[in-house]
Amino acid sequence: MASSNGTVHEQLQQNISQLQSIFTLAPDLVIRSMDTEQGASAVVAYFEGLVDMNSINNDVLRPFFQSIQNQEGVVPVTVGNIKNTTMWSEIEHGLLIGKSVVFMEGQAEAYLLDTSGWPQRAIEDPQIEASIKGAHQGFVETAQLNIALIRRYIPNRELKITQLMVGERGKTSISIMYLNDVANPEILEELVERIGKVKVDAIINTGELSEFVEDRSLSPFPQLLMTERPDSAASHILQGRYVIVVDRSPSVLIAPVTFVSFFQSVDDYSMRWSIATFIRLLRIFAFMIALFLPSIYISFLTYNFEVIPIQLVLSIAESREKVPFHPFLEAVMMEITLEMMREAGIRLPAPIGQTVGLVGGIIIGQTAVQAGIVSNIMVIVVSVTAIASFIIPNYDMGAAIRFLRFPMMLLAFMFGIVGLVSGAMMLVSHLTALTSLGAPYGSPLSPLKFSDWKDAFVRLPLWKMSSRPTSSMPKQSKRQGNNKPDGDAT
Repeated sequence: MASSNGTVHEQLQQNISQLQSIFTLAPDLVIRSMDTEQGASAVVAYFEGLVDMNSINNDVLRPFFQSIQNQEGVVPVTVGNIKNTTMWSEIEHGLLIGKSVVFMEGQAEAYLLDTSGWPQRAIEDPQIEASIKGAHQGFVETAQLNIALIRRYIPNRELKITQLMVGERGKTSISIMYLNDVANPEILEELVERIGKVKVDAIINTGELSEFVEDRSLSPFPQLLMTERPDSAASHILQGRYVIVVDRSPSVLIAPVTFVSFFQSVDDYSMRWSIATFIRLLRIFAFMIALFLPSIYISFLTYNFEVIPIQLVLSIAESREKVPFHPFLEAVMMEITLEMMREAGIRLPAPIGQTVGLVGGIIIGQTAVQAGIVSNIMVIVVSVTAIASFIIPNYDMGAAIRFLRFPMMLLAFMFGIVGLVSGAMMLVSHLTALTSLGAPYGSPLSPLKFSDWKDAFVRLPLWKMSSRPTSSMPKQSKRQGNNKPDGDAT
């Protein structure tokens, strides 16, 4: 294979030979020759399937058949973006991202035409982050469309984009979007430096980039927020954060974020503030239930049964009379079964997956109780835990909670309430020490920032949120346009 280093030659045939030697065994590479009325020769080359054939036919081939070069020496094509180049490396990259290239006899340069038109998915409802009152538009696998979706929410000249390329074999375009007069430039510098250090063959999806960029990849907690909603991404940009758009990925990354950010939803700002506050507190309570309920069950039945009311103790003892397993093994079996059913429901087609989750849970739970493998109270504990984990609005945080549930169960089995409290203290210590691109992950609790409590565990009226969260470290903390409504007595 020939090297893509070097420059374009004046002789057309040498350029064709060089092109064919670079892209060997590429039957989808189209090289089309053309002759003009003046007798000059030219070729247009492109990869079939990566270009818009209507643009090729109407904006490139038709003008060339009329006349390749007018009197001013300009190629008479009607595509929107034309770039002159003499480097084969730029030609190779351009062809692989859907551009077409024109070589002309006697000219030691080529013309890269923006004729991209690869297959792409239409804009649809977000699949994971469902919303009741929010917009019904989700990101797609094309970076240009995702950037346009965000620009529709923030039509402001201060919305800037810093672009980078990552990947040695497959170049992936990375676009960092932010408000130039709001976002902290030090965070941008750190983010660009970390992305620049990524040396891989290619970045296939957003999750891969997140693992390279985050502060502590060994932590179970996500340190960058991933979303598939343009309205959520725009909201975080307005708060002074950065949105990272990865080409070919239907989701974007948001940084820096805090632990509380994963319990907030776009619907919180579309309903009454009192209702939104209640729902946020319900999510925090569900987080505690999903993480600690099985561990509490194990510790109480193993070491600390004296704290249980006597009537409940008798009821539990009756239900566990025929169960041959220790509460720890009983809980582990049920939790693993639950995780298997959850994974099966995700991987199967949607109608079948819902059936497996519903019917499988009912049949397995009832049969296990009748066979004396588990107790009734264990089925209730596992069911409540599963429902609580579903309330967490962010999938990555929900997965972290499901993972941490098992170490907490082991600590409860070994040390009872003491182990449970010790595990909780270790989690709190880890969260307070964690950072997201240098910003404190535990804010507004650690460090304590009372001004950020207006939009943390509670959600006060929007007109009371006159400042941006300090966790994003914005250089312009004052929000614009937050006015107190007329007629409000407070």
